[in-house]
Formats: sequence, structure tokens, C-alpha cells
Amino acid sequence: MQQIFNFLIRNSNRLLFLLLLGISLTLTIQSHSYHRSRVISSANFLSGGVYERINRVNEYLNLRAENDELVLENARLKSLLFNKEDTTKAPLPDSIKGVKPADIVVSKVIHNTYNTHENYITLNSGSKEGVKPDMGVINSLGIIGVVDNTSANYSTVVSILNTKSHINAKIKKSNHFGSLTWDGKSTGFVQLEDIPRLASIKKGDTIVTGGQSVIFPEGINIGTVDVVYKKDNTSFYVIKVKLFNDMTNLGHVYIIKSKDREELINLENKNKEKNE
Repeated sequence: MQQIFNFLIRNSNRLLFLLLLGISLTLTIQSHSYHRSRVISSANFLSGGVYERINRVNEYLNLRAENDELVLENARLKSLLFNKEDTTKAPLPDSIKGVKPADIVVSKVIHNTYNTHENYITLNSGSKEGVKPDMGVINSLGIIGVVDNTSANYSTVVSILNTKSHINAKIKKSNHFGSLTWDGKSTGFVQLEDIPRLASIKKGDTIVTGGQSVIFPEGINIGTVDVVYKKDNTSFYVIKVKLFNDMTNLGHVYIIKSKDREELINLENKNKEKNE
């Protein structure tokens, strides 16, 4: 206690000066609005900076708890997604060139090859949904291919980008028929062969499926005429067709059931047997 009194006595002048300075500053600030606003602003700046740093420290300390919550939330959302039925499924069309909705299976491409000469597509629909070999597969832009094999829940499709594919097609405006094939080169183009030279063709004409096909309904879009050239030593044209579809980017598709296919095939086989 004696040391405190000694300290006050030794520094009485300094302490008196600081007291008077404080009183004068207080009176100055209270009597002048400018000085008062500056002091408040400085105080807010200092306190704001302090609070911000304290908040950052608190946020850093709480990161672990927040990360744990995020992990649990992600797990919950993934569980919902994996167990939820696909709501992005393509709508069933009212009809496709006369094909009834009951004869259309909406499916989705789950695998697609386009960089070999014999390309195939895998769909997530199979025999459980009535899918059978030789059914046509299309989407909203045009034809995709023909079903090759099926299992209970899946099916493989011979893509139109397959050198073994042959599909009946025609020039929409003139009804001249030919065989649609692929030369194994560009994924954006196929070839329509055996078109008679008397056919009137120009670039931009639409190519569609022909009426001679027992797989596709007549008039399904395929693409447009890009180049026309004569086939060597024949009286036919070959047409380079630019596809409406981007065959490297396929999503939902429609599988078309043909009720008349078996009847037509049986009839044709009977005619062949008679001729033999």
C-alpha cells in the first residue's frame, strides 16, 4: 500500500496532466459534432475489426463440426438420389406416325459406341417390357438403330453407325427408295444407296424411313441430302446424308413394337417357298 502512495506522489504531475488532458478531450468531443463523429467512427472501426477477427477464429474452430454436418447431409442426399425413381424420363408421345402409345417403350441409352465400324447401343429396357429383336429405335430427332438382342432388363441395338446396318429409306418429296448404310467414316453422315438416276435430288432434301420397312413406320426422319454422286458403272446415285441426330450424344429413346412384322415376314416366306 505504501508503494502505491509513493508511486502517486512521485508521478503526481504526470497523473494530473493526464487527468486534465482527458477532461479537456472529453469536453472537446462533447461540444463539437465533428470531433464526436470522428471518435465514434474510429471506435466502430476498431470494434468492427476486433469482432471480425473474433468471428473468423470462431468459424475456424467450428469448421470440423460443420464438415461433419456436411458429410452427413451429402450421404442423406445421395441416398435419396440413388433410391429415387428417374423423374427425368422422357414423356410418352401421343403417337409416332400412327404407332399407338401402347406399342411404344420409352427407354434410356446407358452405353453407346461410335468409334468402331460395328457400333452398338445398350438400353435399360428388355424383354420384361416387351422389347424383342428387330424392333426399331428412334428419338425425337430421327432413327437410332434396330434392337439386336435382349435380356430381362436390357437390350442391345445395332446403331445406324454400323457397317452391317441396312435400313429402307427414301427421299421424302419424291418417294424414291434406297438402302441406308454407313461407310464407317464420319459419325455425322450415312449413305443412301441405289437411288435411281432419274430421281430429282438437291442438297437439303429430307430423307425419311421408307414404306417397305417392317421395322420402322414410314416417314421417320433420318437427315438431309448433303452430297449426291453417281455410283461407278451403275445407273444409281449414292447420297451422302447428314443425320439429324448427334449419334455421339444420345439420351432417352423410343422402342417401337411392330405387331405386323411377324405377319409380313410369314407372308413373304410363303411367297418364297412357292417360288422355290
